[in-house]
Amino acid sequence: MDIVETILPGVGIRYDFTAKAGTRLALVIDREGGADLFTFDEDDPDRAACRIQLEPEEASQLAELLGAPRITQRFAQLSREIPGLETKRITVGPDSPYADRPLGDTRARTLTGCSIVAAIRGEAVITAPTPQQRLLSGDVLIAVGGAEGLSALEALINPPPTA
Repeated sequence: MDIVETILPGVGIRYDFTAKAGTRLALVIDREGGADLFTFDEDDPDRAACRIQLEPEEASQLAELLGAPRITQRFAQLSREIPGLETKRITVGPDSPYADRPLGDTRARTLTGCSIVAAIRGEAVITAPTPQQRLLSGDVLIAVGGAEGLSALEALINPPPTA
């Protein structure tokens, strides 16, 4: 089986392969240790048919079960390649002032110095979302930047309740 490894700067590593039965799969391991496993529609190979999201602990346990220390080592190496650059998953909350508004309204890069490089909506992944991309409650934004900026971005997207 051929496995294509793609480094996703600031996001993680993507592994693409086709199972013996013909199912196309992709495994995206993020810098925080979580993973997303995708299967693709047979009629439209660019459309995800199923997405399974794993928290870091779940991804680690599954990797151990599958005997994948190489993936864990490679991910650790990737995390060290760009010091100071981090990624964060930020879920657009139901009370977010940006739910049902265009991404550009956040002025995320201007206000926090961070870039939103992807959005996950259900089983769909929106790569390089444009400023016109509408954010919906429940969207998971993949952001890249410094730790301080990422914290500011999270507070911008989901401000703490005011008393």
